[in-house]
Amino acid sequence: MKKVSIYSRTGCHLCETAIDQINSVKNELNFDLEIKLIDGNSELEKMYGDQVPVILIDNQPHDYWRVDLNRFTSAINS
Repeated sequence: MKKVSIYSRTGCHLCETAIDQINSVKNELNFDLEIKLIDGNSELEKMYGDQVPVILIDNQPHDYWRVDLNRFTSAINS
């Protein structure tokens, strides 16, 4: 089973949209989802601060800022 991680921050509207989009296909595509807030974590803020949401699939960077569901689905199914 694939693991999807989303690095997010509080109040980020792009993050909320990305999380909603990914959640909308979670049951169909059968993957684990973890949402990690970078708020207050200086290391994560330095790594991802300007790019949230950052989407990783199996700990590999996949997308940032916006989700392309077709591309995301293809990556999960591969």
